[in-house]
Amino acid sequence: MEARRLVITGLVQGIGFRYHMVNAARRLGISGWVRNRRDGSVEAVIAGSAEAIAAMIHWARSGPPAARVDQVYVEEFVDTNQPLVEFSQLPTE
Repeated sequence: MEARRLVITGLVQGIGFRYHMVNAARRLGISGWVRNRRDGSVEAVIAGSAEAIAAMIHWARSGPPAARVDQVYVEEFVDTNQPLVEFSQLPTE
């Protein structure tokens, strides 16, 4: 299992991005979380197979129909203190 942290910028808040990302992640068998950030971006941690991770990153580059994604920053995620069991929405941070 691999894990990545994504930061997605553009018009990604107030248009259902998190809701659609939860649905896409669950469909792909991804675990982790997604949340809005106070700077207007969306942050997500995704974990799963290499193929599922690649598909989720591909989805994030366009997002739902109302989104305008400018950039998706991707980095490896290693945090042994945070078990990633299912995919959920977290409060804004």
